[in-house]
Amino acid sequence: MLAQKTIDIIKSTAPVLEVKGTEITTVFYKKMFTNHPELLNIFNHVNQKKGRQQTALANTVYAAAQNIDRLEALLPAVKQIAHKHRSLGIKPEQYPIVGEHLLMAIKEVLGDAATDEILEAWGEAYGVIAQVFIDVEEGMYQDAESQNAGWRDFKDFTVVKKEEESSLITSFYLKPNDGQKVPAYLPGQYITIRLGIPGEEYLFNRQYSLSSAPNEDYFRISVKREAEQSPEGKVSNYLHDKVNEGDVVEVSAPAGDFHLDTEDHTPVTLISGGVGITPMFSMLETIADNNPSRPTIFVHASRNEEVHAFKDDVTELVNAMENGNAFFVYEKPIDPQTICDHQGYINTAVLERLVDRDSVCYVCGPAPFMKAVVSSLMSIGIPEGKIRYEFFGPAMKFELQEA
Repeated sequence: MLAQKTIDIIKSTAPVLEVKGTEITTVFYKKMFTNHPELLNIFNHVNQKKGRQQTALANTVYAAAQNIDRLEALLPAVKQIAHKHRSLGIKPEQYPIVGEHLLMAIKEVLGDAATDEILEAWGEAYGVIAQVFIDVEEGMYQDAESQNAGWRDFKDFTVVKKEEESSLITSFYLKPNDGQKVPAYLPGQYITIRLGIPGEEYLFNRQYSLSSAPNEDYFRISVKREAEQSPEGKVSNYLHDKVNEGDVVEVSAPAGDFHLDTEDHTPVTLISGGVGITPMFSMLETIADNNPSRPTIFVHASRNEEVHAFKDDVTELVNAMENGNAFFVYEKPIDPQTICDHQGYINTAVLERLVDRDSVCYVCGPAPFMKAVVSSLMSIGIPEGKIRYEFFGPAMKFELQEA
């Protein structure tokens, strides 16, 4: 329990953090990785280089300052981040390292304005917030370990099948090396793949949505190859080019709070862009297997027909359902004779025509896509509480009013 004086000091610094937050977190990561380079085995190097992680942490710190007197308001965000932490294998002993370097960064950026009193208050507040994360994550570790065929951190899986789904997306079927079944998961959840790339000093962690309905035999991930040989393509290109059937990767237990409510029988709309189709296909397959009478619309947008994954699979599933429909959008087909339901982009007019106003809508894809789709859904009368979406990478600010 924080003293009122500490709460007052933290809340008084919130405006400064809104302005200086990203500068502070940039200094923070630089200092922490200099002093503890082993943590580069955990953090996504690309998100660091592109400033995504810095911005995400700045948003989190600012939100914590604003809500320090009612931390329960942060619990949904805490749980979302905790899922990622558990999937990455974050340990309690790493939190003091983060706290120490966060205070160092605040002092460096704010200079004399960061008085001993302010630093002491932030140190105390960080300890409380860190303990919330540690406790929530420990509960998630225990849940992952205690379920049937579960485990706590990472374990070895073998690639038993590698299958091309489109010109950019390839699926990898993974089975545990210990001969166990795979644990149950919720459609829409993800796993972390951890691997070493020859010539690279540190390990790479990437989180990929599970792209098939839950089953006992295997996990399937479907990975998009990043077209350009840039930092963000290092892992995806390595998986596409170098990881083959028979190879072994380390895998974490399924995680994530973006998932289908399998108990819900109301109409559902699954809307995806690009590789965002992966969790949506898992959801669709689950509905088709377990609740085929549920009114379901599957809407997917691709640049063109060559990069469109799972088209035939989706069509087969919805055709077998009592109330299933698919709607495919291509930005610009390669072949003028290619048939799709709409050319261009998913827009308000398209969604107004397709979406049942009583529908629960799940959205996944690149941030600009989701921003446009979620704004359009709200504009046609879908309540915010019935719109569920997931970002790729660390959560960034999502200002719908700017759309």
